[in-house]
Amino acid sequence: MEKLADKNILIVGATGGIGRNLVKQLVQSGARVYMAARNRPALTSIGADLDLPSERLFTVDMTDDQSIAKLGEDIHSQVPFVDILVNAAGIGIIKPLDQLSLADFQQTIQVNLTGTFLLVKTFLPNMRKAGKGLIINIPGVLGKVPMAGAAAYCASKYGLQGMMQSIREELKRTEIRITSIYLGGVDSPFWDNIDLRIQKEKMIRSEEAARAIWFLCQQPISGVVSEMVLQPFNHQVI
Repeated sequence: MEKLADKNILIVGATGGIGRNLVKQLVQSGARVYMAARNRPALTSIGADLDLPSERLFTVDMTDDQSIAKLGEDIHSQVPFVDILVNAAGIGIIKPLDQLSLADFQQTIQVNLTGTFLLVKTFLPNMRKAGKGLIINIPGVLGKVPMAGAAAYCASKYGLQGMMQSIREELKRTEIRITSIYLGGVDSPFWDNIDLRIQKEKMIRSEEAARAIWFLCQQPISGVVSEMVLQPFNHQVI
């Protein structure tokens, strides 16, 4: 297994339930963690709790190509490449089709799919120059199995999977690895603005979902974990 000590690891969406737990676990493993998210006060608070220097905290808007480009410039001014890019950013708009607006659909695609495209375009070239790297995305189980009311979300996550599988084909003769983790329900703030009756107490705990990603950051040097599925006991759909 690869060691995390002194690895340069970028977590995008670092202030969410999974992201903040993952940052903590990676820091405890000795990694050099860079945090990016929309919420600057939350970034500052988490950074202070973990004693991270301010130059490793970045505000980024996943709907803004210039913001993502600036994130790349700022990080690459400190390190030549990131060893691991974890994309934990995303939004979930869950509505039946007759309530789903064009703006809802476009925003979901922009954040979950186009934003990921821009992240990969920004950080993959320097990984190529270094000859190594790992990109981890979190499509969730709705990137494999559709759910009623999730047309926009599933479109973004199915698109994410197709895009990353195609990119993986381009990277076959390199040592850059692509991994997807399909998470079922996680008791994160993701659900706070979704109008569904849910039972968070039966979901995967955020810290355990983060632990699974922490594990994926330490893949065998001689291989790659292409995908992992982690679901609650009471809601297994794959």
